[in-house]
Amino acid sequence: MPLTSETPDIRQFHAALIVDDHPLFCDALSMTLQAVSSINSMHTSPTLQSALDLLNQGAQVDLVVLDLNLPDVKGLDGLVRLRNATTAPIVVVSSMAENRIISSVIHAGAAGFIPKHSQRDVFHKAIDKLQAGETFIPDGYQLLEEVDTADKDDAVKRLASLTNQQARILQLICEGKLNKQIAFDLSIAETTVKAHVTAIMRKLGVQSRTQAVLIAKQTSFANVLHDTTPPV
Repeated sequence: MPLTSETPDIRQFHAALIVDDHPLFCDALSMTLQAVSSINSMHTSPTLQSALDLLNQGAQVDLVVLDLNLPDVKGLDGLVRLRNATTAPIVVVSSMAENRIISSVIHAGAAGFIPKHSQRDVFHKAIDKLQAGETFIPDGYQLLEEVDTADKDDAVKRLASLTNQQARILQLICEGKLNKQIAFDLSIAETTVKAHVTAIMRKLGVQSRTQAVLIAKQTSFANVLHDTTPPV
């Protein structure tokens, strides 16, 4: 049927990158993706760094499939860093299938979430959605609001307590940069960056960089900084 103005713009996926440290699962997922889509070229990486290296070397992929539990990354840090390394949609495939987790990965920039032990038809539905430029949430799950108004107001106040230097460092963390990269960008010692990161987490009331990133994203961090960040 010829395309019309009402026909959805469907993008066909031909090359995928699977980031998962379990070889057997990678093999099974590769076969599943090729069975339910037009994907015929497959890259696999057992760590986040090897995936980033592959992308930096010019690998062209239409889809990234990411496991949250990797040897060299915790929580959503891998998603945040990959999001800044490629324009390809990223779908998280994880055994941690809870509404809270699913909502977090979508708010952090993932294009979809698939429970790790889903049947083939779920992957088929997900690929169709992603190729149409839509977000995929599996049946039976729901996307939660990022934060309620009271929580957001509190988060804004916490972000406003950051110094200018801490705010700049948090922005770089949100871009997926490591302490060494932040130190280079800001021309300061890496130990100084670490001290600032500790202070940032204390002020935000969080235990990890990932939680700090989520608070920043949930509260339109750039606007908060522009309006309310106090001087150093």
